[in-house]
Amino acid sequence: MTSYFDALETRSQDARESAQLQALNTQLAKHGYDALEDLSGLAALPVLRKSELAAKQAEAPPFGGLPVSNLAHVFQSPGPIYEPGGVSPDWWRMGRFLHACGIGQGDIVQNCFGYHLTPAGMIFESGARAVGAAVLPAGTGQTELQARAARDIGITAYAGTPDYLKVILEKADEMGLELTIDRAAVGGGALFPSLRQYYADRGISCLQCYATADLGNVAYESNAMEGMILDEHVIVEIVTPGTGDPVPEGEVGEIVVTTLNPDYPLIRFATGDLSAVLPGASPCGRTNTRIKGWMGRADQTTKIKGMFVRPEQVAQLVAKHPEISRARVVASRNGEMDAMTVRIETEARAIDGLEASIVEVLKLKADVDLVGIGELPRDGLVIEDQRKYD
Repeated sequence: MTSYFDALETRSQDARESAQLQALNTQLAKHGYDALEDLSGLAALPVLRKSELAAKQAEAPPFGGLPVSNLAHVFQSPGPIYEPGGVSPDWWRMGRFLHACGIGQGDIVQNCFGYHLTPAGMIFESGARAVGAAVLPAGTGQTELQARAARDIGITAYAGTPDYLKVILEKADEMGLELTIDRAAVGGGALFPSLRQYYADRGISCLQCYATADLGNVAYESNAMEGMILDEHVIVEIVTPGTGDPVPEGEVGEIVVTTLNPDYPLIRFATGDLSAVLPGASPCGRTNTRIKGWMGRADQTTKIKGMFVRPEQVAQLVAKHPEISRARVVASRNGEMDAMTVRIETEARAIDGLEASIVEVLKLKADVDLVGIGELPRDGLVIEDQRKYD
């Protein structure tokens, strides 16, 4: 097996950005946008949130009027949200991740992602096909049968959620079956260090990817295990939650993805997940940008005093006052009552009309705490819930 899935993984950043800009402008034309001069121009376009996609699809089923071509499958995710699927080679771009896991010709992958309604099973199967591996389409459940099939077939690699492989391994131990799985490609949940170590202690190399039903593969680990490397056919921005404004490199924010899939060109799709860009390139030799991986949810909507406060509202408050650099809503308790403080990062010693704006935008009264520039944490939170319920 060669070191890299393709030459795209090691090209220069200038070459990458030039090719991505050309593909992006082709996508933008399908949406009726003007061509951009460089990738930074994306920040001026509107963000598409999952809730908005569901509403669009309800008005214009099944795909909300978005330009979809070469349709082969239709999938349904909770919401419901409908996603198209294609059958052109590696349509969801998962082969690059499986190759990084060391999976290829001669391997048989036990694919324990679901095949019914949701696309995860097909996403990983198409990736296995791209690297020349065979697949046992196992799905989830029937663990005894899964363990026996893994032994009988001689399964060499696992694909599925991080924790389900442990269930299969423990069932095989209980049944006295010796399995030959030595690689695992996981996603769809948190891979905790203790679980990764459990697999390593059993001789199983376990790497994870970050993918969604709408976008396919977005980022993946290599054997360097230093962050996740962006896929070559997506453009990722990290923005302040509730806005489309990119954060400075290294700060935590919401992952917004533009996919360069000509069959389903999603532009600035807000995933609702938090991450941050890692500086430099991976020691494995792949040259694309890295992110830290999943760092929580950007949808920090919180109920305070019986009212929902949303990140979008915090962004509206900041936009109303040019003196405000950034803001953070803090929910706490005062005895048995909810309390709310709005922390404002500003150079001003006072901001006219701020209390009235808070009531207008957030629909609640709050204490105000003015702090200096740089004093609010750069952790991606715009709403912090400090209340304890135990």
